[in-house]
Amino acid sequence: MEKPVALGVDIGGSHITAALVDLETRTIIEDSIKRSAVDSKESKEIILSAWCDVINQAFEKDNHHTKLIGIAMPGPFDYEKGVSLIKDQDKFKALYGVNIKQELANRLNIETDNIHFINDAAGFLQGEVFGGVARGNANVLGLTLGTGLGSSYCIGGIAKDADLWNSEFMNGIAEDYLSTRWFVKRYNQLSNNTVADVKELTSLTTTDHDATRVFMEFGYNLAQFLIPVIKKYKSDVVIVGGNISRAFGAFSPELIATLKGNDVLADIKVTKLKENAALIGAASCCDLNFLHEIRETE
Repeated sequence: MEKPVALGVDIGGSHITAALVDLETRTIIEDSIKRSAVDSKESKEIILSAWCDVINQAFEKDNHHTKLIGIAMPGPFDYEKGVSLIKDQDKFKALYGVNIKQELANRLNIETDNIHFINDAAGFLQGEVFGGVARGNANVLGLTLGTGLGSSYCIGGIAKDADLWNSEFMNGIAEDYLSTRWFVKRYNQLSNNTVADVKELTSLTTTDHDATRVFMEFGYNLAQFLIPVIKKYKSDVVIVGGNISRAFGAFSPELIATLKGNDVLADIKVTKLKENAALIGAASCCDLNFLHEIRETE
């Protein structure tokens, strides 16, 4: 009997990454990851051709007769029909209204029923639930912290986009306070010095009180943001990913203390799969056994 394998694809505004995922072990097959830069401002033909090139390269190690593809895609997007609805953003304008599912099926000679889509933020969390640190947990919240704020929630094993980046928070929106630019801006306000990113700021925490203070403030702010969200979704676990998660040790004490001080006892965990989470999450959309298990427990 053939081992169940699906191709997980992660599409961003500047790249595409694809890898074969063993749906039995829920892990990426060694040496199958392919990645390429793609200019999202290009024409429909150039973008789709670039995607298909990477997908075909990744499929080279797969000798299965039936090809299965799961794609993590930014929104707005009709994930069931496979139609791009990205319109007023500085990316993929040439794909607006295009049935991506049908286009890929034609170009790759794959049945449309074998191509599945998931929101990119939800894909990250789906990966952690399927084969990562959240495996076995039913109610989970996912955050990707970096240049922007990605958010997703998982109830009963299925992850969905929470779309919280522009929710009202403090004196603006959540992303103003929970992204790289806040760290850079806040450190400059306190010290009158500049840093390029969170990684550089992390390296200063052993000697620079202002740097330490920035991380403490971030942990407090993140907790204040999470308290109502955790209560709303009744989340038992929160998974933190993105570049800022690498500094978890610097902001987690204040984050966890503030949550506990407000009687919020959800476990806070750092991503296990990192940049591979969305690939595994996307591929899991092709796992009929996994989806059946979920529906059985609903």
